[in-house]
Amino acid sequence: MQAALLAIGGSVLMHVTWNLLARHVDRRCNYLWWGLLAHLVIFGPWALWSLARDAHWTPVLGITLVVTALANTLYFLALRRAYHFAPVALVYPVARSSPLLIALWSLWLFDERLGIWGWLGMSVSIAGLWLMGRSARGGDTAHALPWALLAALCTSIYSLSDKTAVAYLPGFASQMGFVSVGYLTSFIGLSLHQRSRHGSWRPPCRPANGYWLVGGLFVGTAYALVINAMQTLPATYAVAYTNAGIVLAALLSMTLFGERQAWRPRLLAMTTICCGLLVMGLFGG
Repeated sequence: MQAALLAIGGSVLMHVTWNLLARHVDRRCNYLWWGLLAHLVIFGPWALWSLARDAHWTPVLGITLVVTALANTLYFLALRRAYHFAPVALVYPVARSSPLLIALWSLWLFDERLGIWGWLGMSVSIAGLWLMGRSARGGDTAHALPWALLAALCTSIYSLSDKTAVAYLPGFASQMGFVSVGYLTSFIGLSLHQRSRHGSWRPPCRPANGYWLVGGLFVGTAYALVINAMQTLPATYAVAYTNAGIVLAALLSMTLFGERQAWRPRLLAMTTICCGLLVMGLFGG
């Protein structure tokens, strides 16, 4: 359990870091496209070789590879579409409300039961996420919300696929390889989307070298750490705990970047999320 929580903590710090950097990159540069490319260049050869060499290959693992890759790709596309209509502060908390769906899927498909405190803590944390989204201003909520909910659905699908796959991935290197397969598919999907909308295979600009390098180092590693934590944690808990990153990112935005618009409802939302996660951690089992 302690190793899993350390993995989640590392994932949260990496995720917050690259997301805060992404905020300072021109949207036309498509920071995620460059981050995925950098991940594939830095880790791809080693990670894919480790996956091929170390994984316990079965039809189940092959199916999960396909499911995760497709769900990841659709997640990125849905999230980008939602951001076309509304700001990150509204869209992302909704997209990260996936633990509720994961818990329902897990109960139905795997008979994985959380217990009353687990359900209560998860529900409170998700209520905090929705409060966070409601505190955002601007944008076309009616058009953004369906895409954000689609992103949440995709997160629930690939998270359960990841939970199934981790039993066949004996070490972190093979888990990174599993992530790299999904990210290669996502990179191809984002490139096709870029081509269809803008007539070019690559974005018109590139982030500063330090920005895309950090993205390459952290984007995939943060995800692989969550998969690693799923070796001992239920998928619902692993994904729910990563939502601590939303609280940390919002807190840093308010303190370091002076973004204090609607700070009272945002503070209430952050407190609610933390309370829910504490209930899950202390009493959820």
